[in-house]
Amino acid sequence: MSNVLNTIGNTPLIKLNTIPDQSGAQVYLKLEYFNPTASYKDRMALAVIEEAEKRNELKQGMTVIENTAGSTGTSLAFVCSAKGYKFKAISSNAFSKEKLMGIQMFGGELEIINNDSLEITPDLIPRLMTYVKKLSFDKSYFWTRQFENPDTLIGYSAMAREIVNQIELPIHTFCAAVGTAGMFVGVGGELAKVYNNINLIALEPASSPLLSKGFTGTHNVEGISAGFMPPFLNYLNHYNVQSIEELQAINMANRLVNEEGVLAGKSTGLNVAAAVNIAKSLTPNDIVITVACDSGMKYLSTGLYSK
Repeated sequence: MSNVLNTIGNTPLIKLNTIPDQSGAQVYLKLEYFNPTASYKDRMALAVIEEAEKRNELKQGMTVIENTAGSTGTSLAFVCSAKGYKFKAISSNAFSKEKLMGIQMFGGELEIINNDSLEITPDLIPRLMTYVKKLSFDKSYFWTRQFENPDTLIGYSAMAREIVNQIELPIHTFCAAVGTAGMFVGVGGELAKVYNNINLIALEPASSPLLSKGFTGTHNVEGISAGFMPPFLNYLNHYNVQSIEELQAINMANRLVNEEGVLAGKSTGLNVAAAVNIAKSLTPNDIVITVACDSGMKYLSTGLYSK
């Protein structure tokens, strides 16, 4: 019998018709905000919960816990609600109110660790992780470990298979912003099995260029550039890195809604800004794929779309 969890995945892949330079490559965008909580994180949430159930690591009566910038927490709260588990999220006031409210709407418990600057500083995510790790010593908790749990990749490999079925021409480049790097690796690694010469490009904000320059910094692109090297990147044999200015990401998020009818967040703006830049150096026969990570409805309180 079908249930709400069966609505995860099978999201649309659209071609951007207005923003890219028509002399360059075609740019396609996977609209992951068509998932139930309007985020690609629904995929990983379902995968990590169901794989843990199969191994009997997660049992009824236990509480699922995770540190989160908001979208993972909302997705886990959603899946746990549908499956009858309690969920506890550790997050921060640096992240959007809409995402934090989403966790609570699905019945999750939310504990906030304040960051005085209200920005994503290099120490913020490590602080949240350290706190959750201490909690996880209590055997009544199941920590999903989103930054290192390989079950995450199972959830994202399905996205890659969808893309392959939705596109006719070979894919030249797949690019995506990196937080846990689970989506980038899960999708990119699976695409590389189909397209041997695909160019995989990990994206990051220019103000925190750890992957490209080896140092971190403060930024305001929620869900990416966590302040340390994501372990999942070790799963890929080869990938390239590009950094994008945050103002470019903001401008592109606004262009997407005004010119393409795509209402998505700042990380999506960063993804598309990079994809459009990459496309300029390629031919109209080439394909660049990137991802609309989540809905812009989650960022209305942040001033992202202020004129």
